[in-house]
Amino acid sequence: MSGIDRALFIGRFQPFHKGHLHALKWILSREAEVVVAVGSAQYSHSFKNPFTLGERLEMIATALKEEGLWERVILAAVPDTDGKHSLWVQTVVSLCPRFRRVYTNEPLTRLLFEEAGYEVVGIPFLEREVYEGTKIRRIIAEDAGWETFVPPAVARIIREIGGVKRLTELVKLESKGIDK
Repeated sequence: MSGIDRALFIGRFQPFHKGHLHALKWILSREAEVVVAVGSAQYSHSFKNPFTLGERLEMIATALKEEGLWERVILAAVPDTDGKHSLWVQTVVSLCPRFRRVYTNEPLTRLLFEEAGYEVVGIPFLEREVYEGTKIRRIIAEDAGWETFVPPAVARIIREIGGVKRLTELVKLESKGIDK
């Protein structure tokens, strides 16, 4: 892979929040180009994965355009392999443009990519106790000042698609044990 000056940043981005944006800016300060792989691409409408792939792609693209970062980012979609971890890295590699290194803080992702021979780099967190997806989804469901946790473009999209109402309903379903 000599000559490839591109990295991979993978996540579910449910939703794309300021912690993700901070991480991506940090990665772009070290890399010429980044593939942002949207994981769990096939899932939506659950509390863990409330937004569709298309909605997440739109959130990320719009936020990056507003930040002036769009020209150095390639978006890709990656489905889960439903526990078949030995197949997951192959799936990511086949669905994404070539990359040299992987940026992640997720332990299993680190292990799988290291076993496949990739250099894996940890990312400094931005106030992890604040910018954490589950917590942000709960705040969105409560419609309580959540806009401060996401880039302005993402807040607009969540409002436009009825994301607050969706998350409010998904929290109700989750409390009844219906959310899968």
